[in-house]
Amino acid sequence: MDIDLMPKPDAPILVARQALPFGFVWGVSTSSYQVEGAAREGGRGPSVWDVFSRVPGKIANGDTGDVACDHYHRYSEDIALMHEMGVNAYRFSVAWPRVLPTGRGAVNEAGVAFYDRLIDSLLVAGIEPWLCLYHWDLPQALQDLGGWANRDIVSWYADYARIIAQRFGDRVKRFSTFNEPSVFSLFGYAFGWHPPATSDRADHFKTIHHINLAHGAGVDVLRANVGHALIGCIHNMQPSRPVAPGGEDAAAAAMLDEYWNKAFPDPQMLGHYPPGLARLIEPYQRNGDLARIQRPVDWLGINHYSPIYARAAPDSPLGFAWADAPSGGPRSPIGWPIDPDAFRETLLDASHRYGLPIYVTENGAGSDEKLDSSGKVLDYERIAYLKLYTEALREAVRKGADVRGYFVWSLLDNFEWGAGYANRFGLVYVDYPTQQRVPKASALWYRQLIKEEALRAVGAA
Repeated sequence: MDIDLMPKPDAPILVARQALPFGFVWGVSTSSYQVEGAAREGGRGPSVWDVFSRVPGKIANGDTGDVACDHYHRYSEDIALMHEMGVNAYRFSVAWPRVLPTGRGAVNEAGVAFYDRLIDSLLVAGIEPWLCLYHWDLPQALQDLGGWANRDIVSWYADYARIIAQRFGDRVKRFSTFNEPSVFSLFGYAFGWHPPATSDRADHFKTIHHINLAHGAGVDVLRANVGHALIGCIHNMQPSRPVAPGGEDAAAAAMLDEYWNKAFPDPQMLGHYPPGLARLIEPYQRNGDLARIQRPVDWLGINHYSPIYARAAPDSPLGFAWADAPSGGPRSPIGWPIDPDAFRETLLDASHRYGLPIYVTENGAGSDEKLDSSGKVLDYERIAYLKLYTEALREAVRKGADVRGYFVWSLLDNFEWGAGYANRFGLVYVDYPTQQRVPKASALWYRQLIKEEALRAVGAA
């Protein structure tokens, strides 16, 4: 692999700046449906995204995850890229329908064998596997039974978690129960943008509660089956702002904050739902449910890109609507606001509110990139974004936030849900027709950052 691609001349990455905690984790993240491909190979069953991506008009350009980045076949090449980059952790997710094609019943040996190969190869390369149990790709067979709106899914998820724990717990110690439950619950069961593309209020409130119950059950299963497991859940945490100050838009932003930022971490770590949501979920609770949800965890995962915006919408299912950011201010190439101050404050607020070690499990910038005439990708805008945000992280640590790791989204350009392959977030460019991998300038920048932090850690020892 050739990543001898120097960015524009610049000062050293780290110059007498805030030291990060000893053992700080530098990683990259992906998810199963977004990178694996091999959708009909090795006994894998269909997921809700396999079905949803074939509904006309749902995904840009009619894209699907059928092939994606072909990580299923090319994982060794991708691990070599990670090794060259110097990362010491890889956050990936297991595809539930690859392990249990119908979500329940007999284990698909070919499916779990793929993850055996992946995990073993990571360990040989000196990269710690961080395993996420669920990153949105529910087996379609379970959706046909009601999906997350059916309380029975709590036991289905617990059985799945037990299989994963018993199969991989001898080598994997870092587990997350879910990735971004606020996204797949809100977008799938309220706004209708993701599968199952419904907007039934009762089903949405049930879904929130059942996901939280599944989280608690998953924590208990992992504790019982994996010695010395370090368990967390990964949440979106992004300031919710009104498109216009005051009035109804401010109230809408406060509601979005509860659904987006607090509906899952508050019950999981504080033992209660945020006040506006609590009364709506109460009809679907049973005695003892909050205790089942609030199980001890070891770390908090935070995914953050930019602030989010809301506007009043009385006719919408939840009384508010998602809104575009106001015009003005810096933006990433795909139009998301760039606000490293919001990132710093998010880390400080979460550290104070939940009192757990924080790992930033996703952060990055999307673009629409092509290889230049020399076959390279000089993604200087991404480098500028990553510099701003890692410096904001460093400032949060200086002010007392307990942040212990940072994972870039993402290792590879990949299937970006509704945007299909139009948005590229990778440190590594993927030429989809050929599956050629080309490290971008940001890959080398990240490698240099990790090297300099290692030298700093040695000097501080």
